[in-house]
Amino acid sequence: MYQPENDETFRDSIATVTQEGKRNWIFAKKPFGKFYNYRSVVSYLLIIFLFGAPFIKIDGHPFILLDIVHRKFIIFGIHFGPHDFHLFGLAMIAVFVSVFLFTVVYGRIFCGWICPQTVFLEMVFRRIEYLIEGDANKQRALQKAPWTASKIAKKFSKQIIFAVISIMIGNIFLAYFVGVDKLWQMVTDGPSAHSGTFIFVVAFSAIFHFVFSWFREQACTIVCPYGRLQGVMLDQNSIVIAYDHIRGEPRGKLKKSEDQTGKGDCIDCHLCVDVCPTGIDIRNGTQLECVNCTACIDVCDDVMSKIGRPKKLIKYASKNEIETRVRKIWTPKAIGYTTILVLLLSLITFLLLNRSDFELSILRTPGLLYQQMPDGRISNIYDVKIINKTFNELPAELKLKNIEGEIRLIGKDLNVDPQGVAEAKFFVILGTDQIKKLNTPIEIGVISEGREIDVIKTSFLGKVDKNSLKGG
Repeated sequence: MYQPENDETFRDSIATVTQEGKRNWIFAKKPFGKFYNYRSVVSYLLIIFLFGAPFIKIDGHPFILLDIVHRKFIIFGIHFGPHDFHLFGLAMIAVFVSVFLFTVVYGRIFCGWICPQTVFLEMVFRRIEYLIEGDANKQRALQKAPWTASKIAKKFSKQIIFAVISIMIGNIFLAYFVGVDKLWQMVTDGPSAHSGTFIFVVAFSAIFHFVFSWFREQACTIVCPYGRLQGVMLDQNSIVIAYDHIRGEPRGKLKKSEDQTGKGDCIDCHLCVDVCPTGIDIRNGTQLECVNCTACIDVCDDVMSKIGRPKKLIKYASKNEIETRVRKIWTPKAIGYTTILVLLLSLITFLLLNRSDFELSILRTPGLLYQQMPDGRISNIYDVKIINKTFNELPAELKLKNIEGEIRLIGKDLNVDPQGVAEAKFFVILGTDQIKKLNTPIEIGVISEGREIDVIKTSFLGKVDKNSLKGG
């Protein structure tokens, strides 16, 4: 029967643990239906992107690179470095706010549709399991069966396939941090040449294999903090996977010879529990174990179609919608999160649109006045700082734009390493005929490989009277 609001005893235990505290293995029935098909498309697109993105290159550089060791980051073809930390900070805040927003409005939809744990478990590992061991009943029977040659072959082949996939995923994840070219070099060099990295990949793959071959749904119900957090983020207007208890109760078995008057639409077939990957009964109400995978919606819709009753006995709905039949999405909390998210995204977009590949500054060296050269010309000394945000070396030279004169660099040529910073000093030397007042505006162009990348406006300090030159 439907659990009334004051009866929360079902929350005292979880489906994956028995009363004795032992593991209760979940044999989820193979799902099917409209939402499962939609989720399959989304999952396959995400998997294709995951495996394909490291191989995409733009101008010879990876499409995505997260080289933490060398502080090299490329996100969707845009280069980032330590000097862009403010953008990373804003982006992380925007991600968290968006997660809160979608949870407040749409519940745990991220878990069911996008989370790698759900995508890999439901769309890769369980499908292989269904292919080798069969549906839930066959898996349950195989688990209880004695260790015959057939059982050993099925169990062993499944684990081998799981291990191969885990190793592939481990290497793909490594490619995001070192690039596919470096990954291939590591593979061809052999484990001994890169022992630290090899151990990391083996450990990651082993953990991945452990999670998807044994730990499984417990990662969502026990380890993942997001499931716990949703309890404080959800409200009565949050759209979650919900059972329409008003329409479904009182539930009862469907019998042809029995009058169904007074009974709800739920025929207590238990299929919504059988297909649940975390083993819960959605009819008890919203639970932290629910990952919004929609399997119960699909199977219930199928049952309703077969018995000639309306679909959506289980559906995406809020608690208030079930009770009032009115859907209210834009609550004050949702509006608040949306406003913050829009402001953050607007700020990030503005910063990205105005972000250049280089940052340059040219300032007169403080504390020094102008100097008179032996030939009568006047010089000022300046500091230049160039930040190169690209992964290419930046050779730079300086030229005066709006006035005749000479720039004389102190020291070696101005070359900026990839993702590097270069600082130097230089003289600007002007003839007395170019100096008309104390502060003469000048423009200095920064040229790299024949291309002007920026023009810096500054001032030249110097004063010349009609009778003599005065140097400071």
